[in-house]
Amino acid sequence: MGKCLTDSQIARFRDDGVLFPVRVYSETAMAEKLAMLEAIEASRAGRLPPSLNAKPHLLLPWLWDIVHDPAIVDAVEDLLGPDLLCWGTSFIAKNGPSDRHVTWHQDQTHWNLTAPRAVTAWLAITSSGPDNGGVRMITGSHRQILAHRDSRDPKNMLGRREEVIDRVDEAMAVDVALRPGEMSLHDPLIVHGSPPNLSTGRRIGFAIRYIPADVAQTGGAHNFATLVRGRDHGHFALEQAPAAAFHPDALRHHAESIRRGMAIIFDKGGQTSSDAGT
Repeated sequence: MGKCLTDSQIARFRDDGVLFPVRVYSETAMAEKLAMLEAIEASRAGRLPPSLNAKPHLLLPWLWDIVHDPAIVDAVEDLLGPDLLCWGTSFIAKNGPSDRHVTWHQDQTHWNLTAPRAVTAWLAITSSGPDNGGVRMITGSHRQILAHRDSRDPKNMLGRREEVIDRVDEAMAVDVALRPGEMSLHDPLIVHGSPPNLSTGRRIGFAIRYIPADVAQTGGAHNFATLVRGRDHGHFALEQAPAAAFHPDALRHHAESIRRGMAIIFDKGGQTSSDAGT
């Protein structure tokens, strides 16, 4: 038994590459967080600008708290061990109806980690499922690194429009159906994507990228990450908690973290955490 997950849940994650649903917050609590997000969007012309949607936990104390919440971190520790970093967060939103979608891909493709050891916690802010462009996963597809190409599809939401080159066995696909306040946990190599949101509502998730602290980023000795739990292994400069929402010091620190991350990742043909996901 782990701190949060049962032996059978851990085994299912190892076998399938994904585990869901895991309840983190009540639907009432998540509705309050959705209202907080929408208030921020309303103050910024109706959306959180992309420049602020990369690592927004460095700008908003309530997101910093989510990243460190034991209800999430205990589960991640069961899968990755006691020394944990968060090296990326972002809101991933699909406003319907829209034909924007995400092609089949593996997250690890452009992350430039020294080992494909990571877990993404995908926290449902709204309901997410087949009716509104929810995430689909190819169970068991996380055992090998696959080649990718640029899909050249302008409707592809991924920053580099990447897609798996080989044919994907969609018979193995499962719909990751989540209620508000539930999360899924997935391996960085699982093949996943999502169809368009053809509903009239919004589909919003908050993606948190965790790695063991002994994993580094190629060429990234001076990149930033957030120490979430345990011991720092010295591969990243450590990020600071925001004193208040969009505090001037937080804005400066956030800008430097994003600048360094983009210099490393884009120089190597990668993508930022804000445009990687489904």
